[in-house]
Amino acid sequence: MIAHLKGRLESAGIDNAVIDVGGVGYLVGASSRTLQALGGVGEHVTIHTEMLVAEDFIRLVGFATADERDWFRLLTGVQGVGARVALAILSVLAPDELRTAIAKGDKASIGRANGVGPKLAQRIAMELKDKVGGIAPGLAGVAGATIPAGGASADAVSALLNLGFKPAEAARAVEAAAEELDAGASLDALVRLALRKAAR
Repeated sequence: MIAHLKGRLESAGIDNAVIDVGGVGYLVGASSRTLQALGGVGEHVTIHTEMLVAEDFIRLVGFATADERDWFRLLTGVQGVGARVALAILSVLAPDELRTAIAKGDKASIGRANGVGPKLAQRIAMELKDKVGGIAPGLAGVAGATIPAGGASADAVSALLNLGFKPAEAARAVEAAAEELDAGASLDALVRLALRKAAR
């Protein structure tokens, strides 16, 4: 699994970019929002990635933030939403806007994306409504969690979500761990303590 790439932006197209990492060019699919956030060709960039593996292809998809990557994972978990549709949604709605649209059941906003009809927009809003609070950095209000936006705490919650924890459980465990550790605690220390908290 490739979690992120750090390198030079070699080129950028309509829906992908090539990141040169140590002389190896990685072709990464991305939303238009992520491509705009990367900056200009030749600049040093960091991009979060998700590897898609099927019988006939292996593909990397990239995101400007871990928050956007987590939304991609949630969206592609909805029946009828593939990688292309998920990226189309993330091209028209920033993570915070998508979070708000789902929380409000705003099917019209979700339906602005290419390939998303009214029925699919409604399915996305319904299936993800219970999960909307658990995506960092919008964790305030999830079962009383007060995880700050960004930083190690948000990354730790994302790590626990990837391990299969429910959003509320992940948020509570990380919040409890953050209260015990120093403000400058590493992500590794935070995740380890949060896992112990969750196991109690």
